[in-house]
Amino acid sequence: MRNVHVWKTTTEDGEKREVRASKFSKEWKIQSKLKGEEDWTYHKVPLLSDLEELHDILVRKYQRKRLSYDDVASVEQLIREHRAANPTASKPAVQPEVDEDSFSEADSD
Repeated sequence: MRNVHVWKTTTEDGEKREVRASKFSKEWKIQSKLKGEEDWTYHKVPLLSDLEELHDILVRKYQRKRLSYDDVASVEQLIREHRAANPTASKPAVQPEVDEDSFSEADSD
């Protein structure tokens, strides 16, 4: 069964927008629609804001042990790819992973 993540936002014009993200066979599918629309819009290239919101949702679910870290990591990769393709995009909301080996013993006090 697919794991579906749903959230609602408000556009700059004040319209309500519902977004759904599902992962099936290691591939994310993101769709959205405005309130009052009948058909869903399927995004081949999702908005960066949608990916960041999905990441936030997945991190919260991962912290509650309701989701695999692989899902979080796959969305982080999508965000990195989106930013690489669009260098004028906003600053990263996803913090880079920390290499624990780079800390010295003095830093751990």
